[in-house]
This record gives sequence, structure tokens and C-alpha cells, in this order.
Amino acid sequence: MSKKITLKSSDGESFEVEEAVARQSQTLANLIEDNCTDGEIPITNVTSNILAKVVEYCKKHVVVDGGDDSSSSSTSEEDLKKWDADFMQVDQSTMFDLILAANYLNVASLLDLACQTVADMITACKGAEEIRAKFGIENDFTPEEEAEIAKATQWAFQ
Repeated sequence: MSKKITLKSSDGESFEVEEAVARQSQTLANLIEDNCTDGEIPITNVTSNILAKVVEYCKKHVVVDGGDDSSSSSTSEEDLKKWDADFMQVDQSTMFDLILAANYLNVASLLDLACQTVADMITACKGAEEIRAKFGIENDFTPEEEAEIAKATQWAFQ
């Protein structure tokens, strides 16, 4: 039986996870290696709803040594990619909170996935106005400044 690690979110909710799941986070892996995991580990920058999503992701992506009959080892790479795509179907606020949590906890694969999802959202946009609308970004350029930028970077608008 593997060791259990208890994580406590910023809003006080506790999550008990297996050590292998916690090790998906490089930050937590370092704490485990330094024997700093007695009791609860406070995750002060992450709320319970986001920590629950991070734990869900880590459970799905955990690599179990030996990999004999664990469900994660029988998950094909194609199934995992589909699961990842479904997992990232969240509102923008949750997406950005996941990016912050993945960065804080140093879960590289989740950070890469979330950032790639945002990059794909930007790539799907036809221009700056659509990107601004999609992400709620206010245009703070005057028409003169926009014309100057368009002239200086004409190659980008062809």
C-alpha cells in the first residue's frame, strides 16, 4: 500500500492523494523527498475547486511503477489525449486558474496542456479584435497608434 499525502487548499479543504499522484507535482515531489510531508501540506495559492481539478489531472496521468494492472497504464495515449481535450473544456477563469496552479505546483504537463489550449484559442481567432473580444481585453490604442503599428508591421497584415 502506497503512502498517502494530504493537501490542504487555500480555502481549507483537504485532499488525500497517493504519493505517486502527488509526485506529479515537482514542488510536492521535492517536499516528499525532503520528508516534509508529515500532516497536511498547505497549498496556499490554490482554491479547493482548482486543486480538485489538478488532483484529477494528476490521478489520470500518474505513472505507476510496474504498470501491471493499474487503470492508468491501460489507458492508451489516444484515450489520454481525448481525456485531456475534454478536461480542458472549462471556462476561461478556470483555465487561467489551472495555469496558475500548475505553475505554482510545477506540474509541467498540465501547464503545457493548459497553455497550449490558450494558444490554440488565440490561433483560432482571425485578428486582434477577435482576440480582444474573446479574452475581454480592452483596446487601449488610439486610432492613430493603431495606424502607425499597422504601417510598421505591414507584413503581419498580409
